[in-house]
Amino acid sequence: MTDPIADFLTRIRNGIMAKHRVVEIPASNLKREITKILHEKGYILSYKFEEDSKQGIIKIALKYHPVSKISAIKKLVRISKPGLRKYTGANEIPRVINGLGVAVLSTSKGVMTDKEARRDNIGGEVLCYVY
Repeated sequence: MTDPIADFLTRIRNGIMAKHRVVEIPASNLKREITKILHEKGYILSYKFEEDSKQGIIKIALKYHPVSKISAIKKLVRISKPGLRKYTGANEIPRVINGLGVAVLSTSKGVMTDKEARRDNIGGEVLCYVY
């Protein structure tokens, strides 16, 4: 697998399309941080890190509207890819749907959202957009 973050996003996307309640994803430190951000921003219901194998598994409970069964996540878009990395400075951090969505950035201070990066005045690699 050449792009584990794209695999992470694809597994969540496929779980939403199939209306699954829980998605299991092989763990890594970067995926754990992205999962925490998705939970903090209300895009997923809950998550659990299991250390059963040498790599570990992340179990993510997907969030749906109780009546209409529409997912909280409308779209997951991978921005920076292994073949073409996308970096941004502190002054050019993108706004996703004029601030309604979230851009996840990998910075020198760790993985954070676009709003946190703007507040800390720090740029980095734009990993994905979530809305």
